[in-house]
Amino acid sequence: MKNIRFNTIFNLLALIFILSGCEDKYTEQYLSLEPVYMSYKDFREAVKSESTHSLMKPGKIYYKDNYLYINEIMKGIHVYNNTNPASPQYVGFIAIPGNVDMVILGNVMYADSYIDLVGIDISNPANVKEVARLKSVFPYSVPPYESNYRLGQIDDTQGVVVDWTIKKVRKEIEQVSNPVYPIYFGNKFTEFSLSADAGTNGAQQSTPAGIGGSMARFGLIGNHLLAVDNSTYYDFDLTNITNPLLESKIGISWGIETMFLSGNTMFLGTQNGMAVYNVEDVTKPTYISNFWHVTGCDPVVVQNNRAYITIRGGNACGSLINRLDVLDISNIRNPSLLRSYNMTGPYGLGISGDVLFVCDGTDGLKVYNAADPYLISEHVIATFKDINAYDVIPLGNSLLMIGSDGFYQYDCTNLNDIKQVSSIKVVR
Repeated sequence: MKNIRFNTIFNLLALIFILSGCEDKYTEQYLSLEPVYMSYKDFREAVKSESTHSLMKPGKIYYKDNYLYINEIMKGIHVYNNTNPASPQYVGFIAIPGNVDMVILGNVMYADSYIDLVGIDISNPANVKEVARLKSVFPYSVPPYESNYRLGQIDDTQGVVVDWTIKKVRKEIEQVSNPVYPIYFGNKFTEFSLSADAGTNGAQQSTPAGIGGSMARFGLIGNHLLAVDNSTYYDFDLTNITNPLLESKIGISWGIETMFLSGNTMFLGTQNGMAVYNVEDVTKPTYISNFWHVTGCDPVVVQNNRAYITIRGGNACGSLINRLDVLDISNIRNPSLLRSYNMTGPYGLGISGDVLFVCDGTDGLKVYNAADPYLISEHVIATFKDINAYDVIPLGNSLLMIGSDGFYQYDCTNLNDIKQVSSIKVVR
């Protein structure tokens, strides 16, 4: 009898043990974006001149000494001789993997290349040479990706991510009560698709170093390169052009998208507003003030006692507000709003004298007389539709503009008759 009872208890315990190990299992199948890597060795040997490269995904623009530089997002920089604005001549392409921003000091271009900062001798822009590199100074980042797919696991020991491939994944998921799905995180560059932030000191500022657009993340003060990413400020000493030094790296804000330098004052466009810092000591930016607004993507440019900010909503930018804010910054410690103007989906902008240029996304380029900050919308000088406008560089009597479909130049000598003089179209 005892044996029977013992066997019964033993069998019951065994059954309970077996059942406890037989939790439900589910198999799911989905499409995943898997990273394509370039080894660190190949990545750091990839800067070179190429005779030709199609303009396909234009990013930021830069201008110096009659040469035009157009970023090909994450690939490098197109170079044009713009001595004759009516007919820019293609010089060549500088391959720079992971490039988004650039500045030029003397004959050396400094550009981001994924996690590195590279210095490139452009004395002969058709045959460039890498002369400096600071390794691993920027955060590990990945190219823009389609949010409709799950993101595969990223292994930064394999190199830099240069592309994505779609892979069908079949995976078994153990269940306890509810499915537990893997979540992957990856850094994204500021998106350019008139949906990723080269410039130096903003669209309307001309310096011996060159001129960039309002979507700047790089800037120059003397022999110092200042740079910002989402939350960090960098100061690089370029006194020795072939041996740049990272002097400081400081967390200063959050959601930083653009930088504008005016003298020793740095204006940051962030997702929540404009932040102002004193950079007289470039190694230690000192907070001055801020102007808060609704969440949105917002470059800023400054002239005299006014700041102009475009705020774009939708997608990763937050709210659905699209507008132009004009601020009084005569008291830099307390910026105040003068007036807001509704826009369609604004990106970059530029100011030259009383003329304000606004890239309003799918609504094209808009030109205003901004002499009276309260009546800007009533003083439209010109509009150029059928252009998905992104950023501008005013150059006195001419204007450079980049959009998702290409590059455009305008003659602004007669503001009553602004004329397009040339264009460089994107290859689809």
